[in-house]
Amino acid sequence: MKRLLVLTQLAMTLSLGLAGLTGCGGGSSSTQTPSSPSSITSFTANRTSITDGSPAALTGVFANGTGVITPGNLPANSGVAVTVSPTTTATYTLTVTPTSGTAVTATATITVNPAPTITSFVAIPTTITTGSSATLTGVFANGTGVITPGSLTDTSGVGVTVSPTATTTYTLTVTNASGTAVTATAPLTVAGTVATSVTVDLASSGPAVTDKLLGMNMAVWYDLVSNQTGIVDAFQAAGITQVRWPGGSDSDLYHWATNSECDGGYADANDTFSNFVNDMAVPANLDVALTANYGSNGTCNGGGEPSEAAAWVTAALADGITPSHMTVGNEEYGSWEYDLHSTPNDPTIYAAAVVGTTGYYQSIKTASPNTLVGVDVDADNTTDGWDNTVLANARGSYDFVEYHYYPETPGEESDTFLVQQAAQELTTNINTLRSELTKWGNPGTPIYVGEIGGPYSNPGKQSWSIIQGLYAGQVLGEMMNDGVSRLTWWIGFGNCNGSNGNDSTSLYGWQDFGAYNVFSDGPSDSTCPGAGPIGTMSPTARAFQLFSQMAVNGQTVLTATVAGDTTDVRAYAATNPNGTALLLFNDNETTPQQVMVTLSGKSSSSSVNVTTYDKAIYDLSGSPTGTPPDPAGTSTWAPPITTSMGAQTLPLTLTLTPWSMNVVIIQ
Repeated sequence: MKRLLVLTQLAMTLSLGLAGLTGCGGGSSSTQTPSSPSSITSFTANRTSITDGSPAALTGVFANGTGVITPGNLPANSGVAVTVSPTTTATYTLTVTPTSGTAVTATATITVNPAPTITSFVAIPTTITTGSSATLTGVFANGTGVITPGSLTDTSGVGVTVSPTATTTYTLTVTNASGTAVTATAPLTVAGTVATSVTVDLASSGPAVTDKLLGMNMAVWYDLVSNQTGIVDAFQAAGITQVRWPGGSDSDLYHWATNSECDGGYADANDTFSNFVNDMAVPANLDVALTANYGSNGTCNGGGEPSEAAAWVTAALADGITPSHMTVGNEEYGSWEYDLHSTPNDPTIYAAAVVGTTGYYQSIKTASPNTLVGVDVDADNTTDGWDNTVLANARGSYDFVEYHYYPETPGEESDTFLVQQAAQELTTNINTLRSELTKWGNPGTPIYVGEIGGPYSNPGKQSWSIIQGLYAGQVLGEMMNDGVSRLTWWIGFGNCNGSNGNDSTSLYGWQDFGAYNVFSDGPSDSTCPGAGPIGTMSPTARAFQLFSQMAVNGQTVLTATVAGDTTDVRAYAATNPNGTALLLFNDNETTPQQVMVTLSGKSSSSSVNVTTYDKAIYDLSGSPTGTPPDPAGTSTWAPPITTSMGAQTLPLTLTLTPWSMNVVIIQ
């Protein structure tokens, strides 16, 4: 026991000795010095507000630890920038962790703003005269708009009025909260002296205006039941008031009671006469003109029978409508027309079938006294020709005459001719008909233009371009001035021609298809894939839509005189429930036309409204798939533009854009 105690004391002595040595620096200690704590001096973003898709740099200044930025778990070195590109507003956290001890953090927020966009920026009109004004309108989003020169604050969709004294290109700049900017430009031309004037004589009194110029043909081969909504909606949107049925040369093959045709012709099973009445004529509130079958009887072995025509108008009355017009046959003067009479297409035989107690005229009138009965004419005015023979031999047995007009030969179309001459040549032909009617003692006989188009067959791209639209608009103006009682365009729906016609680069137009129909048949007709959904209006249909503002029953044609550029500027005028209506054309492809409009005896207007369809609108039509000239596919077959000019001093100066038709209503 004693020995053990001695050893214990020795160990304690040794331990104390070592402790003494350590305390004097002679050895190492078992206790370590703690590490310095982590610290963050700063954590900042070089851009605290960015545009979606733009980069920003995050920089942290820190010590005594390893840095990581979240979200993203991005390694960070003190004083070294880290690039980030957030798509939404984000708060980033820098975490600095020491080798031991507690981590420290700091945050930096980056706000992300959507990119600014400009949908459109336009000047209306694009050309003014010195002292006049134009309206600049930008449609944009995600930013603040400023127009220069002038530093004019702009609000999306709200017009800004400018009156420059020299031609100016205006720039719209849209800047978002991050400072990102986009721009668009709109040129505005300031022209000098007005060279052309349009004077309207408010004291004049021309023919009565009729809305029956707003007519379309339809045909028995197009399924009107399945397409009813598209047809009715489109006709009503364009202001169509009347329809001709059953359509063209098929009229002399077609037998209404059986909804069938001779000579292998086709009639859609849905196109019964009752369906025509109930699915189109009545819901669209259309006045109806019928074409009686002169060419064939019910058994397809002889000429047409007046009794069939009489039974047809009787059935119409039973169905609740009174046909306002019935014409005996279709283009019976032409050898192309189906005719099973002993001598086909003979004017003497034709006239003999019209007259007499059992002829077409008396048979139809007996069945429906309020139905006007008409005969075919072709404005030939030759001795012993069709017109002179029929009008003489059938005198007293026709209430009107029906005339068809196709001024172009397929493959020989001319834009210049159609825009600047064709409509005026129609007036020449109407005057020929009047001279023929006067010769045979019927000078006041109404003239019905039953069919009209461009080429007489196989239409190409001209038919759906601004070219035919300008022609159609002038036709309507000419026929109003001429006092024509009725007009039906060939054709509303169901007659696309695809790429079979003249699509030459010598003709203006972006599309590579043509059609007789002026409203799109929609996707059911794959041969016109760029014509848009069913009911889409071609420029020709737009002409009817514009003219519907002028074709108001109870109004009167006024004399409109053009002085100056009478080649490019055309003018038509009429009284209007809202004052005076003008239909103005610029037939020049490239040059705007400044016109001074004078209303006799009137020095001011409380309101002026201008509705325009022009080459620029057509050019932007493009296709819905987004191919040029409308890469985004956003302006497919765009509508006319209406500009309200407010109160104006008269005379009024207007700028007519290139290749444009304009309806001006002056209160």
